[in-house]
Amino acid sequence: MRVLVSDSLAERGVEILKKAGLKVDVNTGLSPEALIKIIPEYDGIVIRSATKVTKEVVAAATNLKVVGRAGSGLDNVDIPAATKRGVVVMNTPGGNTVTTAEHAFALMVSMARRVPQADASTKSGKWEKKKFMGLELFNKTLGIIGMGAIGSHVAKLAQGMMMNVIAYDAYLSPERAKKAGVEVVDLEGLITRSDLITIHAPLTDETRHMINAESIQKMKQGVRIINCARGGIVDEDALYEGLKSGKVGGAALDVFEKEPVDPAHPLLTLENFICTPHLGASTKEAQENVAIAVANQIADYLVNDVARFAVNLPSVSPDLMPKLQPYIDLAEKIGSFIAQTGEGGVEEITITYSGEAADLDTAPISIAALKGLLNPILEEPVNYVNAPGIAKERGIVVNESKRSDSGNFASLLSLKVKSGLEERTVTGAIFNKSEPRLVEIDHMALEVIPEGNMLYLFNEDQPGVIGSLGQLLCDNKVNISSMQLGREKTGGKAISVVGIDSVVKASLLDKIKALPHVISVKQVNI
Repeated sequence: MRVLVSDSLAERGVEILKKAGLKVDVNTGLSPEALIKIIPEYDGIVIRSATKVTKEVVAAATNLKVVGRAGSGLDNVDIPAATKRGVVVMNTPGGNTVTTAEHAFALMVSMARRVPQADASTKSGKWEKKKFMGLELFNKTLGIIGMGAIGSHVAKLAQGMMMNVIAYDAYLSPERAKKAGVEVVDLEGLITRSDLITIHAPLTDETRHMINAESIQKMKQGVRIINCARGGIVDEDALYEGLKSGKVGGAALDVFEKEPVDPAHPLLTLENFICTPHLGASTKEAQENVAIAVANQIADYLVNDVARFAVNLPSVSPDLMPKLQPYIDLAEKIGSFIAQTGEGGVEEITITYSGEAADLDTAPISIAALKGLLNPILEEPVNYVNAPGIAKERGIVVNESKRSDSGNFASLLSLKVKSGLEERTVTGAIFNKSEPRLVEIDHMALEVIPEGNMLYLFNEDQPGVIGSLGQLLCDNKVNISSMQLGREKTGGKAISVVGIDSVVKASLLDKIKALPHVISVKQVNI
Protein backbone atom coordinates (compact mmCIF):
# COMPACT_ATOMS: atom_id res chain seq x y z
CA MET A 1 0.00 0.00 0.00
CA ARG A 2 1.05 3.58 -0.66
CA VAL A 3 1.33 6.46 1.79
CA LEU A 4 1.68 10.13 0.89
CA VAL A 5 3.57 12.42 3.27
CA SER A 6 2.28 15.83 2.21
CA ASP A 7 3.80 17.99 4.99
CA SER A 8 7.27 18.02 6.54
CA LEU A 9 7.89 14.96 8.71
CA ALA A 10 10.95 13.87 10.64
CA GLU A 11 12.92 11.26 8.70
CA ARG A 12 12.44 8.71 11.48
CA GLY A 13 8.71 8.64 10.67
CA VAL A 14 9.33 7.96 7.00
CA GLU A 15 11.72 5.14 7.94
CA ILE A 16 9.09 3.49 10.16
CA LEU A 17 6.51 3.53 7.35
CA LYS A 18 8.97 2.00 4.88
CA LYS A 19 10.09 -0.63 7.37
CA ALA A 20 6.43 -1.71 7.74
CA GLY A 21 6.41 -2.54 4.02
CA LEU A 22 4.58 0.56 2.84
CA LYS A 23 5.58 2.54 -0.27
CA VAL A 24 6.13 6.14 0.85
CA ASP A 25 6.13 9.29 -1.29
CA VAL A 26 7.20 12.56 0.33
CA ASN A 27 5.59 15.35 -1.66
CA THR A 28 5.14 18.58 0.29
CA GLY A 29 3.75 21.97 -0.66
CA LEU A 30 1.04 20.58 -2.92
CA SER A 31 -1.71 22.91 -4.09
CA PRO A 32 -5.30 21.73 -3.45
CA GLU A 33 -5.66 20.94 -7.16
CA ALA A 34 -2.42 18.94 -7.23
CA LEU A 35 -3.42 16.99 -4.11
CA ILE A 36 -6.81 16.12 -5.58
CA LYS A 37 -5.12 14.90 -8.76
CA ILE A 38 -2.76 12.44 -7.06
CA ILE A 39 -4.71 11.39 -3.93
CA PRO A 40 -6.53 8.48 -5.69
CA GLU A 41 -3.19 6.65 -5.80
CA TYR A 42 -2.81 6.48 -2.00
CA ASP A 43 -4.12 4.32 0.84
CA GLY A 44 -2.89 6.70 3.53
CA ILE A 45 -1.82 10.31 3.93
CA VAL A 46 0.31 11.90 6.67
CA ILE A 47 -0.29 15.59 7.25
CA ARG A 48 0.51 18.41 9.64
CA SER A 49 -1.24 21.78 9.60
CA ALA A 50 -0.45 22.89 6.04
CA THR A 51 -2.37 20.25 4.08
CA LYS A 52 -6.15 20.67 4.00
CA VAL A 53 -8.05 17.41 3.64
CA THR A 54 -11.29 18.93 2.39
CA LYS A 55 -14.46 17.17 1.30
CA GLU A 56 -13.25 17.60 -2.29
CA VAL A 57 -10.00 15.80 -1.44
CA VAL A 58 -11.93 13.04 0.34
CA ALA A 59 -14.28 12.65 -2.63
CA ALA A 60 -11.31 12.18 -4.95
CA ALA A 61 -9.52 9.76 -2.60
CA THR A 62 -11.04 6.56 -3.95
CA ASN A 63 -8.48 4.29 -2.25
CA LEU A 64 -7.83 6.29 0.91
CA LYS A 65 -8.19 4.39 4.17
CA VAL A 66 -6.50 6.60 6.77
CA VAL A 67 -5.51 10.21 7.43
CA GLY A 68 -2.79 10.64 10.05
CA ARG A 69 -2.10 14.05 11.61
CA ALA A 70 1.36 14.52 13.12
CA GLY A 71 -0.01 16.68 15.91
CA SER A 72 -3.25 17.11 17.82
CA GLY A 73 -5.36 19.63 15.86
CA LEU A 74 -7.65 18.34 13.13
CA ASP A 75 -9.49 21.47 12.02
CA ASN A 76 -7.81 21.08 8.61
CA VAL A 77 -9.57 17.73 8.04
CA ASP A 78 -13.23 17.38 7.03
CA ILE A 79 -13.94 14.61 9.53
CA PRO A 80 -17.64 14.11 8.63
CA ALA A 81 -16.75 13.67 4.95
CA ALA A 82 -13.96 11.23 5.82
CA THR A 83 -16.21 9.28 8.17
CA LYS A 84 -18.97 8.98 5.58
CA ARG A 85 -16.40 7.68 3.09
CA GLY A 86 -15.07 5.18 5.63
CA VAL A 87 -11.68 6.87 6.10
CA VAL A 88 -10.11 6.66 9.56
CA VAL A 89 -8.84 9.98 10.89
CA MET A 90 -6.23 9.82 13.64
CA ASN A 91 -3.96 12.27 15.43
CA THR A 92 -1.04 12.16 17.88
CA PRO A 93 -2.37 14.03 20.89
CA GLY A 94 0.52 13.42 23.26
CA GLY A 95 3.52 14.05 21.05
CA ASN A 96 3.66 17.82 21.40
CA THR A 97 2.05 18.30 24.81
CA VAL A 98 5.12 19.49 26.71
CA THR A 99 6.47 21.55 23.82
CA THR A 100 3.21 23.44 23.23
CA ALA A 101 2.70 24.06 26.95
CA GLU A 102 6.25 25.40 27.26
CA HIS A 103 5.74 27.69 24.26
CA ALA A 104 2.52 29.08 25.74
CA PHE A 105 4.32 29.77 28.98
CA ALA A 106 7.26 31.33 27.12
CA LEU A 107 4.85 33.70 25.38
CA MET A 108 3.19 34.47 28.70
CA VAL A 109 6.47 35.42 30.37
CA SER A 110 7.73 37.29 27.30
CA MET A 111 4.51 39.28 27.10
CA ALA A 112 4.42 40.01 30.83
CA ARG A 113 8.02 41.28 30.84
CA ARG A 114 7.86 42.75 27.30
CA VAL A 115 10.96 40.80 26.29
CA PRO A 116 10.57 41.03 22.47
CA GLN A 117 10.02 44.80 22.56
CA ALA A 118 12.93 45.37 24.93
CA ASP A 119 15.17 43.13 22.82
CA ALA A 120 14.36 45.06 19.63
CA SER A 121 14.90 48.39 21.37
CA THR A 122 18.23 47.38 22.87
CA LYS A 123 19.49 45.97 19.56
CA SER A 124 18.62 49.28 17.88
CA GLY A 125 21.08 51.03 20.20
CA LYS A 126 18.65 52.30 22.83
CA TRP A 127 18.58 51.75 26.61
CA GLU A 128 14.94 52.28 27.59
CA LYS A 129 14.61 50.82 31.09
CA LYS A 130 11.62 52.92 32.08
CA LYS A 131 9.68 52.23 28.91
CA PHE A 132 9.39 48.47 29.37
CA MET A 133 7.75 48.17 32.78
CA GLY A 134 6.61 44.56 33.20
CA LEU A 135 4.02 42.51 35.05
CA GLU A 136 4.97 40.15 37.89
CA LEU A 137 3.33 36.73 37.53
CA PHE A 138 3.66 35.79 41.20
CA ASN A 139 0.24 35.50 42.88
CA LYS A 140 -1.62 36.44 39.70
CA THR A 141 -4.70 34.46 38.63
CA LEU A 142 -4.23 32.44 35.46
CA GLY A 143 -7.39 31.26 33.71
CA ILE A 144 -6.93 28.17 31.54
CA ILE A 145 -9.58 27.45 28.90
CA GLY A 146 -9.25 23.73 28.14
CA MET A 147 -7.67 21.36 30.66
CA GLY A 148 -6.56 18.61 28.33
CA ALA A 149 -2.98 17.36 28.31
CA ILE A 150 -1.51 20.72 27.23
CA GLY A 151 -3.66 22.84 29.54
CA SER A 152 -2.86 20.54 32.45
CA HIS A 153 0.88 20.91 31.83
CA VAL A 154 0.51 24.71 31.66
CA ALA A 155 -1.21 24.52 35.05
CA LYS A 156 1.82 22.73 36.52
CA LEU A 157 4.19 25.36 35.12
CA ALA A 158 2.02 28.17 36.48
CA GLN A 159 1.86 26.57 39.90
CA GLY A 160 5.64 26.42 39.86
CA MET A 161 5.59 30.20 39.36
CA MET A 162 3.31 30.53 42.41
CA MET A 163 0.29 31.61 40.33
CA ASN A 164 -3.34 30.92 41.25
CA VAL A 165 -4.88 28.66 38.61
CA ILE A 166 -8.55 28.48 37.66
CA ALA A 167 -9.86 26.47 34.74
CA TYR A 168 -12.86 26.10 32.48
CA ASP A 169 -13.42 22.77 30.76
CA ALA A 170 -16.82 21.16 30.22
CA TYR A 171 -15.25 17.69 30.57
CA LEU A 172 -13.08 18.33 33.63
CA SER A 173 -14.29 16.26 36.58
CA PRO A 174 -14.05 17.68 40.11
CA GLU A 175 -11.80 14.76 41.08
CA ARG A 176 -9.27 15.43 38.30
CA ALA A 177 -9.37 19.16 39.00
CA LYS A 178 -8.64 18.55 42.67
CA LYS A 179 -5.76 16.26 41.78
CA ALA A 180 -4.37 18.94 39.44
CA GLY A 181 -4.72 21.59 42.13
CA VAL A 182 -6.94 23.89 40.08
CA GLU A 183 -10.28 25.50 40.77
CA VAL A 184 -13.04 24.68 38.27
CA VAL A 185 -15.16 27.66 37.19
CA ASP A 186 -17.63 28.41 34.44
CA LEU A 187 -16.55 30.48 31.44
CA GLU A 188 -18.09 33.66 32.85
CA GLY A 189 -16.21 33.19 36.13
CA LEU A 190 -12.92 32.60 34.33
CA ILE A 191 -13.32 35.65 32.11
CA THR A 192 -14.14 38.01 34.98
CA ARG A 193 -11.58 36.76 37.51
CA SER A 194 -8.42 36.10 35.47
CA ASP A 195 -5.41 38.40 35.27
CA LEU A 196 -4.13 36.29 32.37
CA ILE A 197 -6.07 33.91 30.12
CA THR A 198 -4.45 31.11 28.11
CA ILE A 199 -6.39 29.02 25.60
CA HIS A 200 -5.87 25.28 25.07
CA ALA A 201 -9.15 24.16 23.45
CA PRO A 202 -9.95 22.82 19.96
CA LEU A 203 -11.61 25.02 17.36
CA THR A 204 -15.27 24.02 17.11
CA ASP A 205 -18.55 25.76 16.39
CA GLU A 206 -18.85 26.32 20.15
CA THR A 207 -15.35 27.74 20.65
CA ARG A 208 -15.13 29.89 17.48
CA HIS A 209 -14.77 33.54 18.58
CA MET A 210 -15.19 32.47 22.20
CA ILE A 211 -13.02 35.47 23.04
CA ASN A 212 -14.95 38.34 21.44
CA ALA A 213 -15.89 41.97 22.03
CA GLU A 214 -18.58 41.03 24.56
CA SER A 215 -16.36 38.70 26.60
CA ILE A 216 -13.43 41.15 26.51
CA GLN A 217 -15.62 43.85 28.04
CA LYS A 218 -16.28 41.56 31.02
CA MET A 219 -12.56 40.97 31.63
CA LYS A 220 -10.35 42.77 34.13
CA GLN A 221 -8.78 46.02 33.02
CA GLY A 222 -5.34 45.21 31.59
CA VAL A 223 -5.99 41.47 31.17
CA ARG A 224 -3.40 39.50 29.19
CA ILE A 225 -4.48 36.88 26.59
CA ILE A 226 -2.41 34.00 25.17
CA ASN A 227 -3.52 31.63 22.39
CA CYS A 228 -1.35 28.70 21.32
CA ALA A 229 -4.33 26.50 20.42
CA ARG A 230 -6.14 27.36 17.18
CA GLY A 231 -6.73 30.54 15.21
CA GLY A 232 -10.37 31.54 15.25
CA ILE A 233 -11.01 30.99 18.96
CA VAL A 234 -10.06 34.64 19.46
CA ASP A 235 -11.91 37.26 17.42
CA GLU A 236 -8.88 39.14 16.10
CA ASP A 237 -10.80 42.33 15.31
CA ALA A 238 -12.17 42.45 18.85
CA LEU A 239 -8.71 41.71 20.27
CA TYR A 240 -7.25 44.60 18.24
CA GLU A 241 -9.81 47.01 19.62
CA GLY A 242 -9.24 45.73 23.16
CA LEU A 243 -5.47 46.15 22.88
CA LYS A 244 -5.81 49.56 21.29
CA SER A 245 -8.13 50.83 24.05
CA GLY A 246 -6.00 49.39 26.85
CA LYS A 247 -8.77 47.10 28.12
CA VAL A 248 -6.45 44.26 27.11
CA GLY A 249 -2.99 45.01 28.50
CA GLY A 250 -1.20 42.58 26.23
CA ALA A 251 -1.74 39.60 23.95
CA ALA A 252 0.42 36.85 22.54
CA LEU A 253 -0.72 34.66 19.62
CA ASP A 254 1.01 31.68 18.09
CA VAL A 255 -1.98 31.03 15.82
CA PHE A 256 -4.12 33.15 13.52
CA GLU A 257 -7.45 32.75 11.73
CA LYS A 258 -5.62 32.91 8.41
CA GLU A 259 -2.09 31.53 8.16
CA PRO A 260 0.44 32.72 7.14
CA VAL A 261 -0.73 35.95 8.76
CA ASP A 262 -1.16 38.93 6.44
CA PRO A 263 1.81 41.32 6.92
CA ALA A 264 -0.74 44.17 6.91
CA HIS A 265 -2.76 42.63 9.79
CA PRO A 266 -3.68 45.44 12.24
CA LEU A 267 -2.49 43.43 15.26
CA LEU A 268 1.09 43.52 13.95
CA THR A 269 1.12 47.30 14.34
CA LEU A 270 0.60 47.25 18.11
CA GLU A 271 3.43 47.43 20.66
CA ASN A 272 1.46 45.50 23.29
CA PHE A 273 1.06 42.51 20.96
CA ILE A 274 3.60 39.75 20.33
CA CYS A 275 3.33 36.74 18.06
CA THR A 276 5.09 33.69 16.64
CA PRO A 277 4.46 31.75 13.39
CA HIS A 278 2.64 28.69 14.79
CA LEU A 279 5.65 27.39 16.70
CA GLY A 280 3.80 25.52 19.46
CA ALA A 281 5.04 22.12 18.36
CA SER A 282 8.27 23.32 16.77
CA THR A 283 10.99 21.63 18.76
CA LYS A 284 13.24 18.86 17.57
CA GLU A 285 11.94 16.60 20.32
CA ALA A 286 8.28 17.19 19.52
CA GLN A 287 8.74 16.75 15.78
CA GLU A 288 10.51 13.47 16.37
CA ASN A 289 7.82 12.34 18.82
CA VAL A 290 4.83 13.07 16.57
CA ALA A 291 6.58 11.66 13.48
CA ILE A 292 7.28 8.37 15.24
CA ALA A 293 3.78 8.25 16.72
CA VAL A 294 1.88 8.94 13.50
CA ALA A 295 4.06 6.57 11.47
CA ASN A 296 3.48 3.73 13.93
CA GLN A 297 -0.26 4.44 13.99
CA ILE A 298 -0.55 4.52 10.19
CA ALA A 299 1.48 1.32 9.86
CA ASP A 300 -0.55 -0.43 12.56
CA TYR A 301 -3.79 0.43 10.79
CA LEU A 302 -2.79 -0.36 7.22
CA VAL A 303 -0.80 -3.49 8.05
CA ASN A 304 -2.45 -4.86 11.21
CA ASP A 305 -5.91 -3.21 11.08
CA VAL A 306 -5.38 -1.74 14.56
CA ALA A 307 -6.57 1.87 15.05
CA ARG A 308 -5.09 4.01 17.82
CA PHE A 309 -6.07 7.61 18.58
CA ALA A 310 -8.72 7.54 15.85
CA VAL A 311 -11.17 10.39 16.31
CA ASN A 312 -13.95 8.78 14.25
CA LEU A 313 -13.53 5.19 15.41
CA PRO A 314 -13.36 3.65 18.89
CA SER A 315 -9.68 3.14 19.65
CA VAL A 316 -8.59 -0.16 21.14
CA SER A 317 -5.25 -0.41 22.91
CA PRO A 318 -2.96 -3.20 21.68
CA ASP A 319 -3.06 -4.98 25.06
CA LEU A 320 -6.89 -5.24 24.94
CA MET A 321 -7.19 -6.20 21.27
CA PRO A 322 -6.42 -9.94 21.76
CA LYS A 323 -9.38 -10.20 24.15
CA LEU A 324 -11.74 -8.09 22.01
CA GLN A 325 -10.83 -9.43 18.56
CA PRO A 326 -12.70 -12.77 18.85
CA TYR A 327 -15.89 -10.92 19.81
CA ILE A 328 -15.38 -8.36 17.01
CA ASP A 329 -15.08 -11.25 14.53
CA LEU A 330 -18.10 -13.03 16.02
CA ALA A 331 -20.28 -9.89 15.92
CA GLU A 332 -19.41 -9.23 12.28
CA LYS A 333 -20.14 -12.84 11.31
CA ILE A 334 -23.50 -12.84 13.12
CA GLY A 335 -24.47 -9.60 11.41
CA SER A 336 -23.48 -10.95 8.02
CA PHE A 337 -25.38 -14.21 8.62
CA ILE A 338 -28.60 -12.39 9.55
CA ALA A 339 -28.30 -10.04 6.56
CA GLN A 340 -27.91 -12.92 4.12
CA THR A 341 -30.70 -15.05 5.57
CA GLY A 342 -33.30 -12.38 6.38
CA GLU A 343 -36.07 -10.59 4.51
CA GLY A 344 -37.09 -6.94 4.38
CA GLY A 345 -35.37 -3.66 5.17
CA VAL A 346 -33.73 -3.44 8.58
CA GLU A 347 -35.54 -1.09 10.99
CA GLU A 348 -34.08 -1.88 14.41
CA ILE A 349 -31.13 -3.78 15.88
CA THR A 350 -30.65 -4.89 19.48
CA ILE A 351 -27.22 -6.15 20.51
CA THR A 352 -27.17 -8.02 23.80
CA TYR A 353 -23.99 -8.87 25.72
CA SER A 354 -24.32 -11.59 28.36
CA GLY A 355 -21.89 -12.94 30.95
CA GLU A 356 -18.22 -12.05 30.57
CA ALA A 357 -18.91 -10.18 27.31
CA ALA A 358 -20.91 -7.58 29.25
CA ASP A 359 -17.70 -6.43 30.97
CA LEU A 360 -15.88 -5.69 27.72
CA ASP A 361 -15.50 -2.39 25.87
CA THR A 362 -18.46 -3.09 23.61
CA ALA A 363 -18.26 -0.06 21.27
CA PRO A 364 -16.01 -1.69 18.64
CA ILE A 365 -17.97 -4.95 18.89
CA SER A 366 -21.28 -3.22 18.20
CA ILE A 367 -19.77 -1.39 15.23
CA ALA A 368 -18.52 -4.73 13.88
CA ALA A 369 -22.07 -6.12 14.12
CA LEU A 370 -23.36 -3.14 12.12
CA LYS A 371 -20.62 -3.58 9.53
CA GLY A 372 -21.44 -7.26 9.12
CA LEU A 373 -25.16 -6.56 8.85
CA LEU A 374 -24.94 -3.69 6.35
CA ASN A 375 -22.18 -4.92 4.04
CA PRO A 376 -24.13 -7.68 2.28
CA ILE A 377 -27.20 -5.51 1.65
CA LEU A 378 -25.64 -2.26 0.45
CA GLU A 379 -23.78 -1.42 -2.73
CA GLU A 380 -21.69 1.27 -1.04
CA PRO A 381 -18.63 0.05 0.90
CA VAL A 382 -19.24 -0.31 4.64
CA ASN A 383 -16.43 -0.45 7.18
CA TYR A 384 -15.83 0.12 10.88
CA VAL A 385 -15.66 3.88 10.36
CA ASN A 386 -18.82 4.63 8.41
CA ALA A 387 -21.12 1.81 9.61
CA PRO A 388 -22.73 3.84 12.47
CA GLY A 389 -23.26 6.83 10.18
CA ILE A 390 -24.83 4.73 7.45
CA ALA A 391 -27.17 3.09 9.97
CA LYS A 392 -28.21 6.52 11.25
CA GLU A 393 -28.74 7.87 7.74
CA ARG A 394 -31.06 4.96 6.96
CA GLY A 395 -33.07 5.43 10.14
CA ILE A 396 -31.96 2.15 11.71
CA VAL A 397 -32.43 2.21 15.48
CA VAL A 398 -29.49 0.61 17.31
CA ASN A 399 -29.96 -0.61 20.90
CA GLU A 400 -27.45 -2.20 23.23
CA SER A 401 -28.07 -4.13 26.43
CA LYS A 402 -25.99 -6.09 28.94
CA ARG A 403 -26.88 -9.01 31.19
CA SER A 404 -24.90 -10.88 33.81
CA ASP A 405 -26.60 -14.23 33.12
CA SER A 406 -25.39 -16.21 30.11
CA GLY A 407 -26.87 -19.62 30.82
CA ASN A 408 -24.52 -22.53 30.16
CA PHE A 409 -21.96 -20.32 28.42
CA ALA A 410 -19.28 -18.08 29.88
CA SER A 411 -20.51 -15.30 27.60
CA LEU A 412 -22.95 -14.79 24.76
CA LEU A 413 -23.48 -12.20 22.04
CA SER A 414 -26.97 -11.87 20.51
CA LEU A 415 -28.26 -9.81 17.60
CA LYS A 416 -31.99 -9.24 17.24
CA VAL A 417 -32.97 -7.60 13.96
CA LYS A 418 -36.41 -6.23 13.19
CA SER A 419 -37.50 -5.56 9.62
CA GLY A 420 -40.82 -4.72 8.07
CA LEU A 421 -41.37 -8.43 7.40
CA GLU A 422 -39.87 -10.35 10.32
CA GLU A 423 -37.86 -10.44 13.52
CA ARG A 424 -34.70 -12.55 13.65
CA THR A 425 -32.35 -13.40 16.52
CA VAL A 426 -28.96 -15.08 16.22
CA THR A 427 -26.74 -15.80 19.22
CA GLY A 428 -23.06 -16.62 19.21
CA ALA A 429 -20.31 -17.59 21.61
CA ILE A 430 -16.54 -17.91 21.66
CA PHE A 431 -15.13 -21.44 21.99
CA ASN A 432 -11.55 -22.13 23.11
CA LYS A 433 -10.95 -18.38 23.65
CA SER A 434 -10.79 -17.56 19.93
CA GLU A 435 -13.21 -19.67 17.87
CA PRO A 436 -16.56 -18.02 16.92
CA ARG A 437 -19.69 -20.20 16.90
CA LEU A 438 -23.36 -19.62 16.25
CA VAL A 439 -25.17 -21.45 19.07
CA GLU A 440 -28.77 -20.39 18.51
CA ILE A 441 -30.75 -19.23 15.47
CA ASP A 442 -34.27 -17.93 16.06
CA HIS A 443 -34.39 -19.74 19.42
CA MET A 444 -33.33 -23.07 17.92
CA ALA A 445 -30.12 -24.47 19.42
CA LEU A 446 -27.30 -25.78 17.22
CA GLU A 447 -23.57 -25.23 16.74
CA VAL A 448 -22.31 -23.62 13.51
CA ILE A 449 -18.84 -22.53 12.47
CA PRO A 450 -19.69 -19.27 10.63
CA GLU A 451 -17.31 -19.32 7.71
CA GLY A 452 -17.20 -20.20 4.03
CA ASN A 453 -20.10 -21.13 1.74
CA MET A 454 -23.28 -22.34 3.42
CA LEU A 455 -26.89 -23.13 2.65
CA TYR A 456 -29.47 -22.07 5.22
CA LEU A 457 -32.70 -24.07 5.06
CA PHE A 458 -35.90 -23.32 6.93
CA ASN A 459 -38.10 -26.38 6.76
CA GLU A 460 -40.75 -28.53 8.39
CA ASP A 461 -39.35 -31.19 10.71
CA GLN A 462 -40.31 -34.20 8.59
CA PRO A 463 -38.43 -37.31 7.43
CA GLY A 464 -36.61 -37.15 4.10
CA VAL A 465 -35.61 -33.48 4.01
CA ILE A 466 -31.91 -34.09 4.65
CA GLY A 467 -31.82 -37.13 2.38
CA SER A 468 -33.46 -35.30 -0.51
CA LEU A 469 -31.12 -32.34 -0.09
CA GLY A 470 -28.04 -34.57 0.01
CA GLN A 471 -29.07 -36.43 -3.11
CA LEU A 472 -29.81 -33.22 -5.01
CA LEU A 473 -26.43 -31.73 -4.10
CA CYS A 474 -24.72 -34.99 -5.04
CA ASP A 475 -26.43 -35.03 -8.42
CA ASN A 476 -25.12 -31.51 -9.05
CA LYS A 477 -21.59 -32.37 -7.84
CA VAL A 478 -21.74 -30.06 -4.80
CA ASN A 479 -19.77 -31.47 -1.89
CA ILE A 480 -21.04 -31.09 1.68
CA SER A 481 -18.36 -30.07 4.19
CA SER A 482 -20.55 -29.85 7.31
CA MET A 483 -24.15 -29.96 8.46
CA GLN A 484 -25.81 -28.65 11.62
CA LEU A 485 -29.48 -29.07 12.48
CA GLY A 486 -31.86 -27.41 14.91
CA ARG A 487 -35.58 -27.54 15.57
CA GLU A 488 -38.18 -25.95 17.81
CA LYS A 489 -39.96 -29.26 18.57
CA THR A 490 -40.64 -32.65 17.03
CA GLY A 491 -42.68 -32.18 13.88
CA GLY A 492 -42.45 -28.38 14.10
CA LYS A 493 -40.18 -25.94 12.31
CA ALA A 494 -36.54 -26.80 11.78
CA ILE A 495 -33.37 -25.28 10.36
CA SER A 496 -30.36 -26.73 8.58
CA VAL A 497 -27.04 -25.00 8.05
CA VAL A 498 -25.12 -26.94 5.40
CA GLY A 499 -21.48 -26.14 4.65
CA ILE A 500 -20.60 -26.62 0.97
CA ASP A 501 -17.33 -26.44 -0.95
CA SER A 502 -18.61 -24.26 -3.81
CA VAL A 503 -21.17 -21.62 -4.65
CA VAL A 504 -24.40 -23.02 -6.09
CA LYS A 505 -26.32 -21.55 -9.02
CA ALA A 506 -29.68 -19.83 -8.61
CA SER A 507 -31.32 -22.64 -10.60
CA LEU A 508 -30.15 -25.20 -8.02
CA LEU A 509 -31.45 -23.03 -5.18
CA ASP A 510 -34.86 -23.09 -6.89
CA LYS A 511 -34.73 -26.91 -7.03
CA ILE A 512 -33.82 -27.10 -3.33
CA LYS A 513 -36.71 -24.80 -2.43
CA ALA A 514 -39.04 -27.06 -4.43
CA LEU A 515 -38.13 -30.10 -2.29
CA PRO A 516 -40.90 -31.46 -0.05
CA HIS A 517 -41.21 -29.71 3.34
CA VAL A 518 -38.63 -26.99 2.48
CA ILE A 519 -40.04 -23.53 3.26
CA SER A 520 -37.07 -21.40 2.20
CA VAL A 521 -33.39 -21.64 1.33
CA LYS A 522 -30.68 -18.97 1.29
CA GLN A 523 -27.07 -19.11 0.19
CA VAL A 524 -24.63 -17.57 2.65
CA ASN A 525 -20.96 -16.69 2.29
CA ILE A 526 -18.92 -15.56 5.30
